[in-house]
Amino acid sequence: MCLAISAKYGDVPSVDIVVWSELPTGAGLGSSAAYAVCLAAALLMVCGAISCPLQEGESTARWTEEELTLINSWAFQGERVIHGNPSGVDNSVGTWGGALRYQAGKITPLKRVPMLRILLTNTKVPRSTKVLVAEVKEKILKFPAIMNPVLDSIDAISQECQSVLEEMPANPSPEYYPVLEEFFDINQHHLNVLGAGHPSLDRLCQVTASHGLHSKLTGAGGGGCAITLLPPDTSPLAVEAAKQDLCACGFECWETKIGAPGVTLHSLSSLNTQVLHVLSQS
Repeated sequence: MCLAISAKYGDVPSVDIVVWSELPTGAGLGSSAAYAVCLAAALLMVCGAISCPLQEGESTARWTEEELTLINSWAFQGERVIHGNPSGVDNSVGTWGGALRYQAGKITPLKRVPMLRILLTNTKVPRSTKVLVAEVKEKILKFPAIMNPVLDSIDAISQECQSVLEEMPANPSPEYYPVLEEFFDINQHHLNVLGAGHPSLDRLCQVTASHGLHSKLTGAGGGGCAITLLPPDTSPLAVEAAKQDLCACGFECWETKIGAPGVTLHSLSSLNTQVLHVLSQS
């Protein structure tokens, strides 16, 4: 990426690049895309292809839509090196943030979606996105009459889920959450049929179900991570009990929300002490 950007926009000056991340690698959380997006933004900025958006006194700033589009295009090239034939979803989410719709190669940001509380669980079972995608593709080619209807159903779930999410901000009724939970369950079963499941993910879903919670894999599957929906009326005791049982299985859990901002330039003053410590050691 450094050589390609230098060839197109002028030499990238000599730089030291320090990478620090809380995202586990190979877990389906888009760690490679996050890396590619940050790297593309940094290289494009230091060679002058995009501006430095940070004004004096600001702690964080983001680039213009045009500049974000350029960052995303280079991040996608980085993802191609890592994954072979990626969808472009992960780098797009890393660039723009929020929620996106992906269909037939077209990526559309969703403007009206609520923040959803989730439990994010890493099974710590490593897997390769490239290998898993190839295996699913092989199964679809081998059994098209069986697999294509499954894909159609997954598409229908996605569209129904989008409709529900876009209705929720205007009418935040608790009745929407049981519908989303059913979508989680059906989608997870379909992904198992496609071959994206794993015994660790089955165990995870069983554990959270014992606490009245609904989970599905995220990313390519085959291990990696899953998300568990936490409706607003979920008791803190139920969440804590689920986390303890999941950790007892050897998994790692975080409580978080869906819908963070995309790639952002930070001033040193905005960084937490842990990141500053890492940078000072480089």
